[in-house]
Amino acid sequence: MNIILEIQYLGERYAGWQKQKNAPSIQEEIEEAIFKTTGRNVELIGSGRTDSGVHALAQIANFHIETKLEAPRFKNALNYYLPWDIRIMRSSRCREDFHARFCAKRKTYCYRINTNSVESPMEKGRVYFIGRKLNVAAMKLAASKFEGTHDFEAFRSEGSSALTTVRTIYNCEISERKGIVELRISGNGFLYNMVRIIAGTLVEIGKGKEIDIDELLHVPDRKKAGHTAPAHALFLERVDYGEEKLFAE
Repeated sequence: MNIILEIQYLGERYAGWQKQKNAPSIQEEIEEAIFKTTGRNVELIGSGRTDSGVHALAQIANFHIETKLEAPRFKNALNYYLPWDIRIMRSSRCREDFHARFCAKRKTYCYRINTNSVESPMEKGRVYFIGRKLNVAAMKLAASKFEGTHDFEAFRSEGSSALTTVRTIYNCEISERKGIVELRISGNGFLYNMVRIIAGTLVEIGKGKEIDIDELLHVPDRKKAGHTAPAHALFLERVDYGEEKLFAE
């Protein structure tokens, strides 16, 4: 069977999605839970690699396995063995050629920024605390410039193995409620630290710094873009696969 999972996790205790030699990862924890449940070693395929400290509201992954355990029962079985900060929200059987990464059409990330004067302890580790008001109107205007197909060379960190830096952004919007500013960005893919650099750039624009987004998209220069915002405020919000129905009701 090819099993698909919808996963939520808090990333602060992990070195990211992908397995590491000397650090805990989300992928490793779930693969170990699958082994404890079925006695079989599998390779868990994620829709993408979230970095160290990044959270997920709906990461999608799949794995192939021979087992008598019915697909919907994997949810509770795996949650029994998983740590409290990783949870399988849904499990189902999917078509044999489904691949969580290669079949993905669009990913949506949310980055949260706190502009209130006091940081709520309930938000600790879930939001980028700025502690001052930002020019949200300027941030909204700048965010809209990222939409479309562009070269995002200026908005990636060194260490990326991507063959091309061209990506398509379908939506890039800023909203605000009760002092929490949210950047929500959807695209066909993202470069290493791309969302966090965009978030850091928009924060600096919100503080009054002049950064020409149009110029950076045409003449890439990482030094002219903003800082890399911290990982703990970034959430993988959803992964879309077109019209395909992934989970049985």
